[in-house]
Amino acid sequence: MASGVLTGRAIRPRGAATSRRDREADDLYEMANLFPRTTGLPMTIWVSPRGRAKHAARIKVSTTPGRMDIGQAAVVGIRPTPRLIEGDLRPADLRLVARWITLNEETLIDFENETIDSVELGGRLKKI
Repeated sequence: MASGVLTGRAIRPRGAATSRRDREADDLYEMANLFPRTTGLPMTIWVSPRGRAKHAARIKVSTTPGRMDIGQAAVVGIRPTPRLIEGDLRPADLRLVARWITLNEETLIDFENETIDSVELGGRLKKI
């Protein structure tokens, strides 16, 4: 393992997570946080590359107003059409998120498939 020069913490190479907790922490680390000023949505969105996931492309939507709270998030599928998979999201918020997904579907899929990085993701996203 390489060590973190600035933090003094050990850094695991990608894919080296051994426990479920380690894998979940790695998954959170790989997510891109998208704030309202970037998306035009009234809430924070998280997107991530597919990684080890076996499910279809999806995003997470914060359900805590004004906060990034991954513990309080709804999961919204991207394809074939945007749909609520898990959690609670007001119908009006789901319609907004679905509109944003449709506008950015190709970019979100490219990020999920790891053909673009988070810098290119940010540059290609369109606000609603």
